[in-house]
Amino acid sequence: MKKSGPVIGYVPGAFDLFHIGHLNALRQARAWCDVLVAGVVADEVCRETKGVVPTVPLEERLEIVEAIGIVDAVYAENTPDKTDSWRDVGFDRIFKGDDWKGTAKGRRLEAQMAELGVEVTYFPYTLQTSSTALRKALAHRGAS
Repeated sequence: MKKSGPVIGYVPGAFDLFHIGHLNALRQARAWCDVLVAGVVADEVCRETKGVVPTVPLEERLEIVEAIGIVDAVYAENTPDKTDSWRDVGFDRIFKGDDWKGTAKGRRLEAQMAELGVEVTYFPYTLQTSSTALRKALAHRGAS
C-alpha cells in the first residue's frame, strides 16, 4: 500500500569539513522528497564506524547543515543503526552515495530498510572531494 502524504527523505552523513560533495548530496536528495531531514552523525558514531573523529564538532555540523537552507530539519544521529534513526524521524526514503551500492554494507542497509518499507536511493558519489581527501591534503600541507 502506498503511503499518502508527504514523502520524508533522510540523508545521513558526517558532514565534516563541509564541501561540494555534501552540497551535491543534499541538493539531489531535496529533489526526491517533500520533507528532507539530514542525519548528522555524532562524533562517537564516526569514531566507531569510520575510525575518525570529525574535525568540526557535532553541534557546529548540525548548525552548518541547517543553515544552508536545503533541509527542513537536522537530526543528531547517535547510533549507527539506521532503524533507530527511522524510529525517531519516520522517513520513507534514505539517500546514500553510490559508493555503497552493491557493497556488503549497502546490501545490509537495503535489506534492513526494506523490512521497514523504506526505499534506498543512491546518488553519484563526488570522487574528487571528500572529507577524507581534505584531511589528507591538510595533513600533507602541515607536514611541508
